[in-house]
Amino acid sequence: MSTSTACTDPQHHVHDGDGFVHEVERACEQRGLRLTPIRAHALRLIADAGRPMKAYDLLDQMKATHDAAAPPTIYRALDFLLEHGFIHKLASINAFVGCHHPGAAQHAVPFLICDTCQSATELEDERIVDLLEARARALGFVPQAQTLEVHGMCANCVEAKAVKA
Repeated sequence: MSTSTACTDPQHHVHDGDGFVHEVERACEQRGLRLTPIRAHALRLIADAGRPMKAYDLLDQMKATHDAAAPPTIYRALDFLLEHGFIHKLASINAFVGCHHPGAAQHAVPFLICDTCQSATELEDERIVDLLEARARALGFVPQAQTLEVHGMCANCVEAKAVKA
């Protein structure tokens, strides 16, 4: 996994594509899940992308080795990977990134998304997730899912912009 899908708690996540896929395979074995070749291929492409990937970009890449790949095929694979917490969906840009700790239970993770280079950073801070949930409950709201995506410019793009100026 590249730094463009970095996380803020690197000691708790898988750092490379091979390790990521291996960790998901191990989690599937432990949970009695079936990681089909199509699911594994989609996972590998997401792991190797180094940036958030849209479903149709994934489909285009999969067609190179799976002639029968079609939108329903990709969406079923993505649904499986999402359902079991192996990937995250970035709703605001309709793209997918690998979860930095795929062996863990499914969890809410805020993301920082750079509008310049399209990098996505997992902001692994349970206090943010807990605070949002607590505030919602204090208002009588029963949260069922959290999606928090903050858009802006990453440090690399800020630095590059400053150098150009």
